[in-house]
Amino acid sequence: MNIYLIDGHPLIREALGIQIRRLAPTATIHEAGNLGEFAAQSTAHGAPDLIVTELALSDSSGLGCIAQLKALHARCPLIIFTQGSAALLEDAAIQAGADIFIQKTTSINDLSSALRAIVAADTTVDTQTGDGTKKLSRRQKELMLMLNQGLSNRDISVKMDISEHTVKVHLWRLFRKLGVNSRTQALAFGRANGLV
Repeated sequence: MNIYLIDGHPLIREALGIQIRRLAPTATIHEAGNLGEFAAQSTAHGAPDLIVTELALSDSSGLGCIAQLKALHARCPLIIFTQGSAALLEDAAIQAGADIFIQKTTSINDLSSALRAIVAADTTVDTQTGDGTKKLSRRQKELMLMLNQGLSNRDISVKMDISEHTVKVHLWRLFRKLGVNSRTQALAFGRANGLV
């Protein structure tokens, strides 16, 4: 797994790298201080399998950073790890193409849980969806049922005993597997294919 960490502060990159190495010891981690350095690193070391970036960089700022990264690596998972306010930025960042939004004020336990959910391989079960092409893990089936019950991310986090950040990661993985972009689309797919 080729992981790129983009942040202007070396200590932040180092701390993130330490956490990710604990969770994915076989991953190759590259660090960049801005998008220019990232472009040079990805040319030298290969395309990313995961990008973690701050929004405020020396050569890009805000949602423009997301657009630039997605233009180059449209299918690569993109995590925003920023000092910016989730209340002000999270929805806009997700709409711009980010997959996960995590504030730097997040506790180390919540950060580790979210990273673990992202880098861990999904364990699939034998039961296929109605179209015979997609397999859901046990946890993804549980998520589908909770979505069908109309539970919020907070309700799901309590029921599953995980952080809300981790709920968002699990939903993101579910949406990617189903090829959808929202809860509504996931439910429509699930109902059409006998998942709920």
